[in-house]
Amino acid sequence: MSSETRRMRTNILVTGAVGQIGSELTLALRERYGADAVIASGRKTPPSEKLKASGPFEWIDCNDRQVIDDAVTKYDIHTIYHLGAILSGVAEAKPELAWNVNIDGMHNVLKVARERDCAVFVPSSIGAFGPGTPLDNTPQDTIQRPNTMYGVTKVAGELLCDYYHKRFGLDTRGLRYPGIISNETVPGGGTTDYAVDIYYQAIKQKKYTSFINAGTFLDMMYMPDCIDSAIAIMEADPAMLKHRNAFNVTAMSFDPELLAAEIRKHIPEFTIDYDVDPVRQAIAESWPNKMDDSAARAEWGWDPKWDLAAMTEDMLKVLGEKHERGLI
Repeated sequence: MSSETRRMRTNILVTGAVGQIGSELTLALRERYGADAVIASGRKTPPSEKLKASGPFEWIDCNDRQVIDDAVTKYDIHTIYHLGAILSGVAEAKPELAWNVNIDGMHNVLKVARERDCAVFVPSSIGAFGPGTPLDNTPQDTIQRPNTMYGVTKVAGELLCDYYHKRFGLDTRGLRYPGIISNETVPGGGTTDYAVDIYYQAIKQKKYTSFINAGTFLDMMYMPDCIDSAIAIMEADPAMLKHRNAFNVTAMSFDPELLAAEIRKHIPEFTIDYDVDPVRQAIAESWPNKMDDSAARAEWGWDPKWDLAAMTEDMLKVLGEKHERGLI
């Protein structure tokens, strides 16, 4: 990406703004573009006081196309970050709900965006891959045959966004996210959530029982890099984008043992044991150990800033301070 970033068109609507990524992305967008230019929205879960106080909020169920259209019209929306989704663990327990939210809801967003000429960001995931995909240095373009409902919805979403771009000229963009680790929001039902919860338990109990087995490597990313990537892809020059939906992006790859060893550098008495959840373990084993994100680096300048050591130090510092104040 050039030194002069392309500013995305505002105003911006964020669906799923009370979720793990949405809550922090909304605040970052408001800091960058102005509080009144970024409209947060949610379906059921009330926003935090911090999110609610930072700017406008609307209740939006993305399965109701008219409600989406009303909000887009009311606020003269030009860019939509569509983050409303059911995550992997919950999706396996409730596959019909996952399809309903992840596909039907997203399709409503795309239809409104086409009618109202909005750019759209839709995140995909390492869940879009499956057991037939190369696990190491997973290519940008490769076989995608996931065996989970979450994965099926992510592949379908990528294809649908591609279709709307090619067929209707809609400016759709997306990223295949790895596991996202945050010090702000608690785990929400994803397979990679062990890598968030382990830090909380390290601070509170000095021990952790992992539902993912030792030796299970997965791609991960710290939230600041996640937020930066979502903004950077939408600010990128569209002429540079050969791939749109969706770019592999990653920052680090580790298994529970490597993560525990890094935590012990700060909390020597920390211990880890295992009570493996067969459903989430099977999901994890079907996902890449490490993605090749060279296309994102070449086409729009993706460059993560956080590695395992730096992330662990920051996570433990922030969560330790919260624990001392009785917030976790």
